[in-house]
Amino acid sequence: MSIKISLESLEVIDAIARKGSFASAAASLFRVPSAITYTVRKLEDDLGVALFNRSGHRAELTEAGAELLSEGRRLLNAADELQLRVKRIANGIETSLTIAVSDILDISKLFPLLSQFYSQQFGTRLKIVREIYGGSWDALLTGRADISIGAPGDGPPGGGYSLHVMGSLKFDYAVAVQHPLAEMPEPLQNEQIMQYRSISAADSSRNLAPRTSGILSGQDVLSVPDMRTKLQAQIAGLGVGYLPRSLAEAYASTGHLVIKQVAEPKPEAFGYLAWRDKSGKAQQWLLKELQKLSIDDLLL
Repeated sequence: MSIKISLESLEVIDAIARKGSFASAAASLFRVPSAITYTVRKLEDDLGVALFNRSGHRAELTEAGAELLSEGRRLLNAADELQLRVKRIANGIETSLTIAVSDILDISKLFPLLSQFYSQQFGTRLKIVREIYGGSWDALLTGRADISIGAPGDGPPGGGYSLHVMGSLKFDYAVAVQHPLAEMPEPLQNEQIMQYRSISAADSSRNLAPRTSGILSGQDVLSVPDMRTKLQAQIAGLGVGYLPRSLAEAYASTGHLVIKQVAEPKPEAFGYLAWRDKSGKAQQWLLKELQKLSIDDLLL
């Protein structure tokens, strides 16, 4: 079946509806009135419906014409957007970018940077996704993300991405004030810790092997969706575990948590800014600005 509705005819219908007459529409489109009339009549003949009620002085859409205009404007907008996307690609600007942000970071602290990005008028659509632990790397390697912010620990082998160290990640062992471990002498031994449930933010990796940290062999585990939930579960006394130092200290100062020294502390790790090697102008701008930030600037 041949397509009888062209973008040109939709532009004509739109102009008539906006201007109120065939003559005014013709002037706005820099065409003669007879050409406008011909386009409308041909479209009506092709579709077998009347699009305008011609009984009055003003060109008014019929019910069928109004429906055509409503859906037609969406097509016109989509066509305009498509043209812009094609031009952006030709000029080396991505049509879209996905940014994975580690759950140990506060996404709202990126908002000022995103505001600056939009002021550059790249026209690139951004999508932000939340990833947990090794999921920050998994999203990058599998193409679910173009940029990963705060990816913790060492990157997986295989290459195809670049790295920038954002800073070190320090963790403290924290328990609720009402938890039995809160009153035990320090440093806590593994034999004492493993008697109590650990709270773990579940790794969001889909293809890489999930990572765990700070969980002892044989220890009961409650897995939760992210670091904020892990914090809340530990405050509630449901279990224990390591928290980023900034979080642990903040809630220890309010009396919600107690920081405990342990016999085998979790080693310091690094947080990375990582990105896929192939990048356009929008991603290059983002990476330049993101490299000015440290992990401490963005921590929860």
